Parts: sequence; C-alpha cells; structure tokens
Amino acid sequence: MVNLGAILKHPEDLYPMVKLKLAARQAEKQIPAEPHWAFCYSMLHKVSRSFALVIQQLDTDLRDAVCIFYLVLRALDTVEDDTSIASEVKVPILKAFHRHIYNSEWHFSCGTKEYKVLMDEFHHVSVAFLELGKGYQEAIENITMRMGEGMAKFICKEVETVDDYDEYCHYVAGLVGLGLSKLFHASGKEDLASDSISNSMGLFLQKTNIIRDYLEDINEIPKSRMFWPREIWSKYANKLEDLKYEENSVKAVHCLNDMVTNALIHVEDCLNYMLALRDPAIFRFCAIPQIMAIGTLALCYNNIQVFRGVVKMRRGLTAKVIDRTKTMSDVYGAFYDFSLMLKSKVDDADPNARKTKANLEKVLKLCRDSGALGQRNSYIIQRKPQYNATMIAAIFIIIAILLAFLSAARPTRLISWENL
Repeated sequence: MVNLGAILKHPEDLYPMVKLKLAARQAEKQIPAEPHWAFCYSMLHKVSRSFALVIQQLDTDLRDAVCIFYLVLRALDTVEDDTSIASEVKVPILKAFHRHIYNSEWHFSCGTKEYKVLMDEFHHVSVAFLELGKGYQEAIENITMRMGEGMAKFICKEVETVDDYDEYCHYVAGLVGLGLSKLFHASGKEDLASDSISNSMGLFLQKTNIIRDYLEDINEIPKSRMFWPREIWSKYANKLEDLKYEENSVKAVHCLNDMVTNALIHVEDCLNYMLALRDPAIFRFCAIPQIMAIGTLALCYNNIQVFRGVVKMRRGLTAKVIDRTKTMSDVYGAFYDFSLMLKSKVDDADPNARKTKANLEKVLKLCRDSGALGQRNSYIIQRKPQYNATMIAAIFIIIAILLAFLSAARPTRLISWENL
C-alpha cells in the first residue's frame, strides 16, 4: 500500500498522499443513496482513476452530467476495446450506442473486471442519464453518436498516416474535449471553447496514453491493438511488434521519441484552453490530467522501459499534482519543469532531436512569457533530500499511524493506490 523506499526518497510526498487518501474516504461518504446514482459514482471511482476526486468537486448538476458522460463513453470504449467481439456484432452496437442510452433496460455483456460490471448493469447509467437536464442529454447524445461512428470506422481501418492517427484520436478523445466544453457551457459557468482547442485537449491526453500503453496494446489477446501510425513506426521497424524485442532497442527508442515529439504539438492549444477557464473546480478538473500527461511524456521519452513494462508517475508525485494544482501559475510551472526534464533527456544523435527541442522550446517560451514562473515553488525538480534521525523517525511514525488508520477502514469504494 505504501512504498517505504519511495517515501524515504521523497518524504515530501507523504502529506499529499495521506491527504488524497482521506479525500477518497470523504468521497465515499458522498455517494448518493439512490441505487442508480450510487452505482454510477461507485463505478466512476473504479474506472476513472486518480481524477475521480476532481470530478467529485464539481457542482452537483455539472458533476452528475460529467459522471454520466464519462461512464457512457467508457462503456462505448469497452465495446470498442473488446477484441473478442466480432466486427459484424461490434460495429452496429457502436453506431447505435447513442440510442441505447435512452433505453433503461439495455445492456450488453463484454469487457472484463469492473468494465464487465459496468456493461452488465448499464441500465443504471441510462436511468441516471434520463434524469439529467435536456441540454446535458443533447450534448452527451451528440458526442456519443459521433464517437461511435468514428470508432466503427476504425474497426475496419488501420492507422496508416499521421492524419489517420489524428483522426482516430479525435474520435476517441478529441470528441471528449468537445463534449466537456459543451457541458461546461450548458452549466452556465464557462464560455463555449472552440472545437480546435477542445480537440487538442483530448488529443494530448490520448496520444500520451497510446505512447505509454504500447506494450499492453501490442500484447492484447486475442488480437493486438495497434494505434501507432505506420507513417512513423515504419521508419524504424518492419512490423510494429518488432519494437518490443531487445535487439531493436535503439530503433524502438527513436520511434518512441518521434511519437512524443508529435504529441508535443498540442501543448500550446491546451495551455490556451486552460487559461480561458473561469470556474476553479472546472479548471482543476481540466488541468490535473494535462499535467499528468506532460509528466508521463517526460518519463516515457528516451525510455526503453516503455517496451518492457509500465511507465508512470510515482504515486506521491501524482498526489502532489492533485493537491497543488489550483491556478494557471501552477500549470505553467508544471509544464515548464516537466518540459525541462524532457529536454535534458534529448540526445543530439536522435534523428528527431532538433524537432523535439524546437517543440519543447515553444512550450518553455510560453511558460516563461506567462510571467507566472516566479509565483510558484517547484515540487517536480528538487534537490536530494537531507535526512536526520528525527525526520526518519517522524516518517515511520506517520506511516504507522496511516497504516493503522486505513486498516480500520472498510476497503469498499476507495480509490486504490494502484490506480494512481
């Protein structure tokens, strides 16, 4: 549950980790009593990972709409992701999904673990959807229809070119950005953002996930899922799966760095989107995943472990991002620090080094020109901690108290450390 080695290396992580765990317990108490809403919020904690807490902070009407929007699209994604479903069965479901959400009796068995539960008991989501305001319903239906059509298109189409890659990411994530912008606007709390920058918010997150999840996707049973565009990977290998083999490590890392460089082109739009937000809760909801994305790219860049296992931010740093992201100054600071970290890993011998540095310099300049960097205290780039006996003893006491506290709590509906 608590990695003692990580805490000793980063003792400053302990407080935000404890704070996040306590917030998760508080969120458990806020799960509504109505069975359909109780199911939706319990399921949200299981499938939406670390930013489920941020969703909880939104005002009630918008929170309910975002919760249902997320679960509807997660269910749609579960159908798309299940490689055991034949195309002739899958495609009609994807195309009709926007109608199924109005049917409080519809469900379809697919997926695994918590996703199978979501699909088996999807009627709870439909009942909750039907209780939303009409503006929210129309936005969710429209995005679900467009996403289902797009997913169906790529069931029968490979991601060949970078344009295909952008189109696929638009359907599965850019439309999420458009949909959220519509929900924020329908709530009366935000102006309607342009489709272009809303799309970039989704593309930046999706491209980060596709990069990070290479090994999981390529090893998918019974059929690999391949989202890296041939136009990029064919410069480095004859087959995408060849990149996971040790003898191709140099080429694999070059391909990886090419993919990261491509993802960085969306950063400027993302910063502009967040800069325009007015509501603090909506801002945090949008900003935290974006910071997690640039942090993940910084870890993945030039890292052969992407082809060997799982690369992700440590739990303590994730907790600090959630705890300390409150203003645009925090966003600029995090993007600046993670971009510096990424830039420090660029090898001039990499075939895309010049382009990578150019993309990063644009990000760094945007952050510097904001004038906000002097207003924050970096928690990303830090000196090695200095210990004394008192500090070490205090860390052990706090961990012992935390373990005792958590062991007395019920394990249900808590956000798992494994999801951070």
